[in-house]
Parts: sequence; structure tokens; C-alpha cells
Amino acid sequence: MCEAHRQQSSATSAASVPIAGVTFQVSDMTCGHCAGVISRAIEETLPGAKFSIDIDKGVVTVDGDEALAIEAIRAAGYSPERVLS
Repeated sequence: MCEAHRQQSSATSAASVPIAGVTFQVSDMTCGHCAGVISRAIEETLPGAKFSIDIDKGVVTVDGDEALAIEAIRAAGYSPERVLS
């Protein structure tokens, strides 16, 4: 659980419109702060890529290069696990 989450009174959800792409379970993403950190990392690593984040489910879906998405999420300090379809 991230430090920012401990300071919030309730968890926030940052889910967007579902997209096609590669999906990752990111169980250590627990709040809106975590989602923001991951969002910025994906935007920097995969400029223009579409992605969605569902905090409640701990899921990140990226329509882009799988290896770069994994690299971005890991560089942000989180542990992505590929969800098989």
C-alpha cells in the first residue's frame, strides 16, 4: 500500500473506457496516487498510447507495446503481472 493511500480517507477510482490491449494485474496499485504515478509512466514511455486503469480491480490495460508497458509500470515502482485472456 502506498504512503499516499494511508493519508486518504477513502480510495478513489480512476477507471476509464475499456480498451483492447494487453492487461496487467497490478496488485500493489491501491489508490488514485498509485494510478497517477502509473499513468504518467505509461504516458512518458508510450506517448499517445491508449490505456485504462481500474483501481478497484487493480488492473491496467495498455494498447501498445507489452514490453514497454511492463518497463513503464516497473519503473514507476509497481509489479505488473500479465493477465492471460
